[in-house]
Amino acid sequence: MRILLILNAVFLLASTTAAQRQRELNLMPMPSSVQLGTGQLPIDQFFSVAVTGFQEATLERGVQRFVAELSQQTGMLFKHKPADASPTLSIHADHGREPVQKLGEDESYELAITDSGAKLTAPTPLGILHGLQTLLQLVETTPAGFAVPAVTVKDKPRFPWRGLLIDVGRHFIPLDVLKRNVDGMAAVKLNVLHLHLSDDQGFRVESKRFPRLHEMGSDGMYYTQGELRDFVAYAHDRGVRVLPEFDTPGHSRSWFVGYPELASNPGPYKVDPEGPDSVTDPTQEGTYKFLEKFVDEMAKLFPDDYFHIGGDEVDGKYWDANPKIQAFIHSHGMKNNQDLQAYFNQRLQKILTKHHRLMVGWDEILHPDLPKTIVIHSWRGQESLATAAKQGYSSLLSFGYYIDLMWPAARHYAVDPMSGAAATLSPEEKSRILGGEACMWTEWVTPEILDSRVWPRTAAIAERLWSPQEVTDVGSMYARLAELNWRLDWLGLTHRTGRFQMLHRMSGTEDISALRTVADVVEPVKDYARISNVKGPWDFRAPLNHLIDAVSPESDPARHFRDQVQAYIQSSYKDQAAEAQIRALLTTWRDNDMKLYPLLQRSSLLLEVTPLSQDLSALGAAGLQALDYLDKSEPGPESWRAQQLALIERARTPRADLLLSVVAPVQQLIEASAGQTQK
Repeated sequence: MRILLILNAVFLLASTTAAQRQRELNLMPMPSSVQLGTGQLPIDQFFSVAVTGFQEATLERGVQRFVAELSQQTGMLFKHKPADASPTLSIHADHGREPVQKLGEDESYELAITDSGAKLTAPTPLGILHGLQTLLQLVETTPAGFAVPAVTVKDKPRFPWRGLLIDVGRHFIPLDVLKRNVDGMAAVKLNVLHLHLSDDQGFRVESKRFPRLHEMGSDGMYYTQGELRDFVAYAHDRGVRVLPEFDTPGHSRSWFVGYPELASNPGPYKVDPEGPDSVTDPTQEGTYKFLEKFVDEMAKLFPDDYFHIGGDEVDGKYWDANPKIQAFIHSHGMKNNQDLQAYFNQRLQKILTKHHRLMVGWDEILHPDLPKTIVIHSWRGQESLATAAKQGYSSLLSFGYYIDLMWPAARHYAVDPMSGAAATLSPEEKSRILGGEACMWTEWVTPEILDSRVWPRTAAIAERLWSPQEVTDVGSMYARLAELNWRLDWLGLTHRTGRFQMLHRMSGTEDISALRTVADVVEPVKDYARISNVKGPWDFRAPLNHLIDAVSPESDPARHFRDQVQAYIQSSYKDQAAEAQIRALLTTWRDNDMKLYPLLQRSSLLLEVTPLSQDLSALGAAGLQALDYLDKSEPGPESWRAQQLALIERARTPRADLLLSVVAPVQQLIEASAGQTQK
């Protein structure tokens, strides 16, 4: 019995040690299976790569990119070796991939690394691309030089559809910005770029059949067809499908500028913040003749099997106001506008089928009259996702993945397509849930801002869609996300560096240290609070050059400060290291307003930050005083506590559409000091 207990203890210790070592691997998304070996494989100037088995141009280019990225990470030059040589990394794909990437293609791979070499195998080049990204993430700096740990990885995605939507309709995003975001997607194994190509504020694709779409509906900012063909090929090389979305019958004002006959109400229309609005008229045969030619043209431009029609937020008041449309509804035995939209979608679905495309639409399109081949894209909640699956429809989840809402990574990470209403589905019904998409709507995003709004939080969503469902440790996620964050810089993404340029612009000076102190601990207001605060119509052409546009959606320094305060409190105020770090930060905040004040007074872009700076200074002083009371084991006077809690309430109020994200932990210190009993 004693021997058994000892063996169990040894087993548990070994398991714990292995688990701890596994968590140390900075991989995101976390693979399906990771087994650590012994030793490490050096990455030195003699590192080489050879490809055996199936070979194709996209695989060759993928390997070339890997070698270039590895060279950038290490500062060393590497080379291919002939297939019959002895390479450090041997790559083998069994067969090729589809010329046009398909949903559900095999993306699995196996990566085996020993101290003498590495082998990467996969059924298709898609798996090879994913495995190469895993290998890049494993490269670490060691006392002996660059190396990767000995490890065996067996990996495959949990969901076949792992997407990122980028809205280019409201604010045009140039292709060079999109390309570097595709590189970011490939790094975290996302495989669908959903381009929201039209909205009320802009139509972004050149149409040779209907040139007034882009000539009159885009403010001159659109993609030529040649540019898009090049971009689709660029994404395909990296294992990313490009899904086009042309929103209809709602969100279609930009269509009506050049073709007002499509609208349900007479024009004229214009792309303008205060321009008249409408929705597409589903009762005219001319609408379907137009769409027939339009889909034919766009299907040739976007080869993916799927075509997103939008279909969300259709304002029925424009149909209600048109007597001819109302007469059509009654004459066709329809009950309401939902039936009319279903009629429109049926007609459009037949057009798409004719051109070998499958319809995708937001969850408002769900209607029993539509065939089971369509895909329901849920933005309103997991209930609609589950409802679609129960009715036999494939579905995608974006509810909970709206990264424009400025939520922290942990909140997105907690959303799972198979949780909530979907958790009770049958296995067959669950199989209809294809995956999900992060959504970057661009009401408040320009090309300069985009990267910082997408990265690094989208990587947490990528892990939720790739990794096993039981991978849920938030602390581990944040640790690995921090490592990935700076590695993404190598892809040319500006999510970390871009804000410094913006801070310099706002300050007009070289020294932005005091401004950074404030910027580091504030976050934009959440959800739709910013647009709710707009007085009058939202002007999508207004410059986005204020502090809210430069700061990160989630403050890492504030999160670390919260963790330190928690550690200090949980130690019964005895953790001296945590207290020292807390004191240093509080002192910096207390003294910062005096340093920042002159800069705030001379910049029109920063004047609105003055109350935030003052509140941060006051919070620093209050927190320091709370620590003094805790150190002395003296309770803070009731009058002092009341005064400080009034400060907390004031500091909690958004200013310049920004939130001080250190208010809650300072409040914890104040309340802890007030509750301390005297010795």
